[in-house]
Amino acid sequence: MPSIFSRIVEGEIPCHKIAEDDRFLAFLDVFPLVEGHTLVIPKQEVDYIFDLDADTLAAINGFAQQVAGQIQRAIPCKRIGISVIGLEVPHAHMHLIPLNAVSDMNFERPKLQVTAEELAATAERIRQA
Repeated sequence: MPSIFSRIVEGEIPCHKIAEDDRFLAFLDVFPLVEGHTLVIPKQEVDYIFDLDADTLAAINGFAQQVAGQIQRAIPCKRIGISVIGLEVPHAHMHLIPLNAVSDMNFERPKLQVTAEELAATAERIRQA
């Protein structure tokens, strides 16, 4: 059974897309820790990020670096943090999280409650940055 992220890649489930190329996709997390919380995934369905071949692992980092720059230009923050946990969805992914404090990356705290319209507006700001 395809992961939810593979279904997003295939267009079966909508997302608030930030960036895309032939190998990777970046989109807003619908349960964000902070505004601008973005997921970066390989389009290839691989469960564990360190099971990606070395070239793909290097390339996803380069793609994430470009996306992080867009996020930082659009969302006021000190830095963009990165987290790779990989337990909640069996598809390799990175979390790019705008940071103003270390606590902004605490995955145990309540997620923001945002509407589809708010996500769409945030995605547009980041795409335009």
